[in-house]
Amino acid sequence: MPRISSAASPLGPVRLGPAARAALRPATTAVDAGFWHTRREVNARVSLPQGPELLESAGNLHNLRVAAGAVEGGFQGAYPFVDTDVYKWLEAASWQLAQQPHAELESAVDRIIDLVAAAQQQDGYLNTWFQVREGGTRYQDLRWGHELYCAGHLIQAAVAHRRATGRPELLDVAVKFADHLGLVFGPPGSGRPIDGIDGHPEIETALVELYRETGDRRHLDLAGYFVDRHGHGLLGGEAYCQDRVPVREATDVEGHAVRQLYLLAAVADLATETDDPELRSAAERLWVAMTAAKTHLTGGLGAHHDKEDFGDPYELPNERAYCETCAAIASVQWSWRMALLTGEARYSDLIERTLYNGFLAGVSLDGERWLYVNPLQVRDGHTDPGGDQSARRTRWFRCACCPPNVMRLLASLEHYLASGDEQGLQLHQFTTGRHSHNGMSVRAETDYPWHGTIALTVEDTPDRPWTLSLRIPQWCREFRVQVGELSYDETDAPVEDSWLRLERAWAPGDSVVLELALEPRLTAADPRVDAVRGCAAIERGPLVYCLEQVDVPGGGLDDIVLDPTRPLAVKHRPDLLGGVTTVVAAGYRRNLAEDGSWWPYRAAGPEAAPAGDLVELTAIPYHAWANRQDGSMRVWLPTS
Repeated sequence: MPRISSAASPLGPVRLGPAARAALRPATTAVDAGFWHTRREVNARVSLPQGPELLESAGNLHNLRVAAGAVEGGFQGAYPFVDTDVYKWLEAASWQLAQQPHAELESAVDRIIDLVAAAQQQDGYLNTWFQVREGGTRYQDLRWGHELYCAGHLIQAAVAHRRATGRPELLDVAVKFADHLGLVFGPPGSGRPIDGIDGHPEIETALVELYRETGDRRHLDLAGYFVDRHGHGLLGGEAYCQDRVPVREATDVEGHAVRQLYLLAAVADLATETDDPELRSAAERLWVAMTAAKTHLTGGLGAHHDKEDFGDPYELPNERAYCETCAAIASVQWSWRMALLTGEARYSDLIERTLYNGFLAGVSLDGERWLYVNPLQVRDGHTDPGGDQSARRTRWFRCACCPPNVMRLLASLEHYLASGDEQGLQLHQFTTGRHSHNGMSVRAETDYPWHGTIALTVEDTPDRPWTLSLRIPQWCREFRVQVGELSYDETDAPVEDSWLRLERAWAPGDSVVLELALEPRLTAADPRVDAVRGCAAIERGPLVYCLEQVDVPGGGLDDIVLDPTRPLAVKHRPDLLGGVTTVVAAGYRRNLAEDGSWWPYRAAGPEAAPAGDLVELTAIPYHAWANRQDGSMRVWLPTS
């Protein structure tokens, strides 16, 4: 199966149109060793191949067969959007097949695409819940039916399959469905029967990408219509589904986190393709509002289990943090589009934080078990609710949106690492591999995030000066760079808006070595975050750390107090969790109830150093928690 790619149009989920007004364009990257290569290999070897079996056992493929008339039976599954699990898996498998041949995976993709095509109705409509369970009724429940949400994931899978293989089968299905939607949905006076939006955004950004793939302007216009009709009360005016305030007027992110972020990814796409300054301003304003007051330390998003939504500003709980894995994925998708649109490094700072922490925690190290929610604390004696809100890893979910979503981001991760423009090449994330754009090519070697050395070698270069730009992460306070015979540090390096810009007439073989200081550090939250006042978190480089019960002498974490006056030590543990760098701290186990008191409240007043036993604390990367025995866990540690 051939890989369809070029330096001008690299393979990936975002391929900007020829007239797009973006500061940067995705570069071509191939990751071939190191941290992310290992995680992606597990995805390719373990997670993706088990997809068809899980989709079969959950009934998703059965529903398509019934809709196609191949078998008789009823609908299997609890939700009207289970088709999306199939489409996200198809997208993930397509990106994977573009990188390496896999006969069994290719056969499964072809078989499922044939099934999807057979289930599609003559006029282009496709949704097994309504075809099988609801007797063929359509668009009667836009609030909860998610017909357009399902269509969006189908379109994204089709675009991926087309770009990865050059084949049209699934794209034909998607275009037929999109053409159908264009005949059904439109504003008042358009002559179309329905003025409406979906309760779960997704169709909007998918239609933009379909426009980019086909060049058909109708898809871009339909995406713009859907985006601008949010906030006009078509779904009852609720913040939950982004229907309270029009995007162009909104001042804060609100409602269901995943829905909000998918919508804002489309806002960034439309601003890029239409050069709409109002949409760009809205996207920038809302991103700042989110990161300033509604983002957890891990990059996780969503404060409430109820409705899976954002809370109030600075409402960032620990044990009740929702931080759905899909929200982390949507955050990466939105921030990448903003990085391309603006060229600003801050968006890739958040991508890095989210990838290494809030996102990667969603899948086990062995690639077989998943987390839907990603809390920052699990208390001693925790009673797990099970299901989609479990703090224990699960093989699959009744609402299985997260596992195939993780698969598709890992399979396409190379797309989110580097970019290019007329001036040169920009490295947003540090991985071992090759980055190329318009005749410029750089080889990177690194053991990041465990070590801070990134060694770069120029492999190809045009016959003119150009700029190699390296993002200096927001967390980094000290660094050194060696460029040939020249050496810089943080005091004199040519850094502009967090970009270290190195301009020269490069020659093949030229080297650059960037050294980022990875000293462990303690982080405190804004004092308005009541849930963690008086606490600190341990970080090192891009990694957030946590304590797990299994690593603490005596077990249990609720009585542990961190001593911030004692130094932090770094210890690499090749024997632990597949090989991780741990941070060793000191703390105390409090003895607060030795008097046998039955009352959990005490007189307030200044506290001295906590009375208790000195304990050595081994902190592990947050993304690696919940891979051993069940037990308590916490990121934020009391300091008094």
